[in-house]
Amino acid sequence: MSVEIHPTAVVAPQARLDEDVTIGPHCVVGPDVTLGARTRLLGHVFLDGWTTLGADCVVYPFAALGTRTQDLKFKGGRPGVRIGVRATIREGVTVHAATNDGDLTVVGDDNLLMAYVHVAHCCRIGSRVIIANSTQIAGHVVVEDEAVIEGMVGIVQFLRVGRLAFIGGYSKVDKDVPPFMIADGRELRVRGVNTVGMTRRGVSDAAQEAIRQAHRLLYRGHLTVRQALDRIAAECPPLPEIGQLTEFVRASQRGIAR
Repeated sequence: MSVEIHPTAVVAPQARLDEDVTIGPHCVVGPDVTLGARTRLLGHVFLDGWTTLGADCVVYPFAALGTRTQDLKFKGGRPGVRIGVRATIREGVTVHAATNDGDLTVVGDDNLLMAYVHVAHCCRIGSRVIIANSTQIAGHVVVEDEAVIEGMVGIVQFLRVGRLAFIGGYSKVDKDVPPFMIADGRELRVRGVNTVGMTRRGVSDAAQEAIRQAHRLLYRGHLTVRQALDRIAAECPPLPEIGQLTEFVRASQRGIAR
C-alpha cells in the first residue's frame, strides 16, 4: 500500500494523504488538504484551502475544490470544504469554501457531480445526490439526500431541495422544492410526484400512495398551504415520509414551489 504521485504534480509536504491515494499529472494539492484512502485525482485537479475528501473519491480533470468563497463578506480565517466518501466529481466542477472562519461547505457520501457543476459557499449537499452538467448552486443552499437535479439548473441562494425531489433541466429554482416532488420550468412549478425515484430508492407502496394523497391536497385541492397541511395531518397516514414532507413545508422561509 502506497501513495502514487505523478512527477508533474505539485503536492505540499503538509498535505495529509491516506493509503493508496493516486495523484495524477499536473495536479496541485495544498498544505491543508486531506485525501482519504484510495481517492484518485486523475489529472489537472486543483485542491486548496482546508479541504477534506473521504475515501474512494474520484476527481476528474480541471475540478477545483476548496478555493476561496466568492462571497464578498469573507473576512479571513479557516473556512473549508468537506466531501464524503465515494464521491464522483467530474470535469470542471467547482466547490467553494464556506465564508466564515471554521464553517464548512459540505458534500455528503456517494454523490455524483457531473461536469461544470458549481457548489457555492456554505451549501449543504446530502448523500446519494445526482447533480447534472452545468448546474449552478448559489450560497447557503441545502440539497437533501437522494435528490436529482438535471442539467443547466440555477438555484437561488438560501433555498432548499427536499429528499428525493427531482428538478428538470433548465429550471430556475427560486422557491423551496418539497421532498418527493418533481419540479420544472423557467417559472418553477411542481408537476407531480417522483414515483420513479421513490421506487428506485425503496420507498414502500403505502408511503408512495400517502405522498400522492398529500400532493393532491397541497397542489390540487385549491387550498392555502396552511389548510393543506391541516388536511394532510388529518387525512394522511402518519408515515415517516409524510412527516418529512410536512416538516419541510412548515419550515420553509422562502415559500415552496407550487
